[in-house]
Amino acid sequence: MKKAISFCMLIAALILFQSHISYRKTPRILVFSKTTGFRHNSIETGKTAILKLGNEHNFSVDTTENAAIFTEDNLKKYAAVIFLNTTGDVLDNKQQVAFERYIQAGGGFVGVHAATDTEYEWPWYGKLAGAYFTSHPAVQEAKFIIKDKNHPSTKFLTDSVWLHKDELYNFKDINPDIKVLITIDETSYKGGKNGSFHPFSWYHDFDGGRAFYTSMGHTKETWTDEMFLKHLNGGIEYAIGKQKLDYKKAHSKLP
Repeated sequence: MKKAISFCMLIAALILFQSHISYRKTPRILVFSKTTGFRHNSIETGKTAILKLGNEHNFSVDTTENAAIFTEDNLKKYAAVIFLNTTGDVLDNKQQVAFERYIQAGGGFVGVHAATDTEYEWPWYGKLAGAYFTSHPAVQEAKFIIKDKNHPSTKFLTDSVWLHKDELYNFKDINPDIKVLITIDETSYKGGKNGSFHPFSWYHDFDGGRAFYTSMGHTKETWTDEMFLKHLNGGIEYAIGKQKLDYKKAHSKLP
């Protein structure tokens, strides 16, 4: 009788151990870098850097420029999707709806730099990304003002000002619901057009999911900048989140 009880306890312990392993399953992210407009020569450097971040921070990374992967079945594999310097119209109508449903189910989005120079005719995407690109001056150094040090993407920053050299986007159609992490001081460089309120990195809960955006990431040099990589990794951490996808919450209808 005691042997039977011990055996049952062993089976129960194994089941609990297996469920713990399942819970701690390594999250997988998708890096999407399709372009139909300007193509940044830092894209490949960016992919390599994100793969390295995955190795260092325990998430796995798939990379693609094939929009056909945007189906409900494929997207279910991912805790977050990164739009890495995408430009132009990168998804067709069916793929757009599949991505909407993914976010509505609780998925995560990370937009890097030209992700805001993407899908101008898809208003839902503009709100998800948080703004649309309008113009930029020449690459130059500027002062970035840290507005929120409680987010994973900024909590490592000890100073309130971050000097960084990059391509400095101007924006339109800024979503008023974004939570701004970093702004740019337009008096510190030439060519700013957003005035006293010029957000440069932000996050927000959107339509059931989580979205993080950073406008840094234009130059190859940025992708070897440890400060930027910590910033980006914190954004990825936020986008991955802890909840499982629940497609019962998705409401966009596939055509």
